[in-house]
Amino acid sequence: MNAATLDFIQQHAQDDVRQLALRTAPAEVDLRTALTQIEGRQLAARKIPTWAATDGLLFPPRLAMEQCSSEATARYKQVVLREKRPEDASFIDLTAGFGVDFAAIAPLFTSATYVDKQEELCRLARHNLPLLGCTKAKVCCTSAEEMLDALAKEPQQKRVLMIDPARRDAAGRKVALIEACTPDVCRLQEQLRALADYTLIKLSPMLDVTAAVRALRGIEEVHIVSVEGECKELLLVMTADSMPPSAPAIHCVNLPSESTFTFQMAEEEAAVAQMAEHLCKYLYEPNASILKAGAFKTICQRYPVCKLSPEAHLYTSDQFIADFPGRRWRILDHATFNKKELKRLLAGITAADLTVRGFPMPVAALRRQLRLSEGGQHHLIATTLARQKCLLRVERILHHEP
Repeated sequence: MNAATLDFIQQHAQDDVRQLALRTAPAEVDLRTALTQIEGRQLAARKIPTWAATDGLLFPPRLAMEQCSSEATARYKQVVLREKRPEDASFIDLTAGFGVDFAAIAPLFTSATYVDKQEELCRLARHNLPLLGCTKAKVCCTSAEEMLDALAKEPQQKRVLMIDPARRDAAGRKVALIEACTPDVCRLQEQLRALADYTLIKLSPMLDVTAAVRALRGIEEVHIVSVEGECKELLLVMTADSMPPSAPAIHCVNLPSESTFTFQMAEEEAAVAQMAEHLCKYLYEPNASILKAGAFKTICQRYPVCKLSPEAHLYTSDQFIADFPGRRWRILDHATFNKKELKRLLAGITAADLTVRGFPMPVAALRRQLRLSEGGQHHLIATTLARQKCLLRVERILHHEP
C-alpha cells in the first residue's frame, strides 16, 4: 500500500464510505483498497475495538468482517478452552477466517496454527497476527479437510482443534442444517475425535440445539452465547471419547454480564412448569440464550415463578427475583381484549413500545388495531394467560427493586 493511499485512509477514517466511493480520489490513491480499510476499521470499532485501536492492522472486505466473531465472544471461547486444554497441547483453528477467535485463543497454547483456504485472509493473518502479539503463530493456506489429512500422518500428540463451518451454500444462501455447512462436521467428526483431545465447534445460533447434539457424537458441553440480548453463537465441545459419561451440560451465557444458566436436556424433559392462574406483581422473560436452549420448564424449578401459558415464555411472581436471568418488569396494569377493558387500559396512551409474546398477531397488525404509534413513555406486552389474550402495561426494572 503506497503512502498516498495510507494518507487518504487516515484523512477519511471517519467518513461515510458510500459517499467517499462517489468522489474522485487523487490518481495515486488506490481507492478500492482505501475504502475497504476505512470501512473495515469502522466496523471493527464496534465489533472488535482492540483491533480497531491497533495501528497497522489490515482489514478484509465487508463480508468477512460481518462473519468474524466479536471481541466479546472470542474472549468467551478463550475461557472455555482455557479450562479444557491439556498441558503442552497445540492449537489449530481449521477455519480461522479473519482470525479474531484465533488471536484470542492462540496465546493459551505452546504452539498455534492458523488455517484457512482463502489466500487473501491468510495474507492478512501473516501481517496482523504479529501486531496482535501472536508472533509464533504458523499460517497455513489450505482447507480443513486437507489439514486433517496432514495431521493424520503426523505422530499422535495433544491437540485442541476449532472449526467454524461456513453457513452459506455456493449461491451465498444461508443454510440451517449442519450437514449443509462447509466443511461438513458430521462427515469429519470421526477424524476430529481421532486427532484431538477436544474440538470446539462453532455453529449458527439458528441451528436446532437438540438436532446438533444428536448428529454429533462425543459432545461434552453446549454453550449458547448471547450478546446484549441477541443470540450470537452455538458452541459445542467435542471430546475424543465418542461416548461421554453423561448427557452434555448446556450453558446459556449472556454477555457482557457473563451470567450463566446451566442445565441438562434430561432435566428439562423431566421438569414440570407451574402455570399461572393470574398475573402477579412482576413479569420476567429469560435471556435469549435460555430461550434458544428451550429451558422453559427448568426455569420454574430454579426460580419461584409461574409460566403465563405454554405459548408465551413469560413468567410471573409476587416476590421480586433480583437474580432472574433475563429481563424483569413491574406490571402496572393489565386488561383482556374486551373493548371496555382495553379502553380503560389505553386511556391517554397514543404511542407506546409494543411487544408480542405467545400472541396470535404480529406487532404491526396489533399496533394498527390498537391505533398506537411507535415510541412514547409506555411499554405494552401482548400475550396469553390461561389461553386468554391479554395486554400488559409494564415498567422495566434495570437494577434492583427499590
